[in-house]
Amino acid sequence: MTSRHLAITMGDPAGIGPEIIVKACVGLKDRIAKGDLRILIIGSGTALDGAKAALGADIAIPEVNSDDRDWPNLCFLQADAEGDPIKPGVLSADGGRFAYKAIEQGVRMTQGGRTAAIVTAPLNKEALNKAGYHFPGHTEMLAHLTGVRGSVMLLAHGNMRVSHVSTHVALEDVPKRLTPERLRMVIDLTNDALLRLGIEKPKIAIAALNPHAGEGGLFGRQDIDVSAPTIAKAVADGLDVVGPVPGDTIFVKLRAGQYDAAVAMYHDQGHIPVKLLGFQVDPATGRWQELSGVNITLGLPIIRTSVDHGTAFDIAGKGIANEHSLIEAIDYAERLAAGASSASK
Repeated sequence: MTSRHLAITMGDPAGIGPEIIVKACVGLKDRIAKGDLRILIIGSGTALDGAKAALGADIAIPEVNSDDRDWPNLCFLQADAEGDPIKPGVLSADGGRFAYKAIEQGVRMTQGGRTAAIVTAPLNKEALNKAGYHFPGHTEMLAHLTGVRGSVMLLAHGNMRVSHVSTHVALEDVPKRLTPERLRMVIDLTNDALLRLGIEKPKIAIAALNPHAGEGGLFGRQDIDVSAPTIAKAVADGLDVVGPVPGDTIFVKLRAGQYDAAVAMYHDQGHIPVKLLGFQVDPATGRWQELSGVNITLGLPIIRTSVDHGTAFDIAGKGIANEHSLIEAIDYAERLAAGASSASK
């Protein structure tokens, strides 16, 4: 439980963000009513009202101003001026504009201490760039807005917690991103996040970049020359770190509970195992039944969690989007905020 509101940004209003936010608030309404959970939604009021109407959701979400002294437990803040109607499933510059402005306001209020953390619904990268905001995604945008040069993506689904040395870069550039400094930063931030999540003595495994951890240098020397010495230094400094562990076995061991988290070398190495377990598919229809998993940005001066899925324009406005990942992201934001408060005392 946190005494301050969590800022939930709507993402692209043309995506499933408005719908999953309304569904999550309905599912969490008892906690909200008791004051155990306080939520400030930031985005498009028109899109929020449209989602409520489409879902027949009988839930009050009053609009507030950022400088209001007291907010109700559940409330809404307009991110920017409404323009032409934003239609579900239709990509537009306005959708990208609202996604950016919501994040901008959420960052500002969380940095100022008005909100405890920021929880983000999905945006569309093409719409974001169409609106003139040239970022590869949320992580890079948040780093820019908070003035941070380096941040780390951590994905979580159950006991599968995977942080990344590199994310949105070409595969040919990945070896250049594996430096002792970057790897050590990822290790330290991952260890700190695990401590804030209540894991007293975190054990972290480092994935190998090359097959068989390089096979003694036959398949590349990065694991031998960069990862192994960095791991040894972390161990000497008192951290419980193992590796490099070959990429074809590390995630099986992580799922078995042998580690509390793993560090992946690149985007797909870390994303595939988490999403394979978190995305449940109806074999009869081929549709997602459940989207589970949380994206956490480490290294920022604020706490940020997110759903682990996209805008899903193909199902936006149909009332079938699953809110489970957003509820998980809210839970993680609460736990990290509580851990940060305890650490500062």
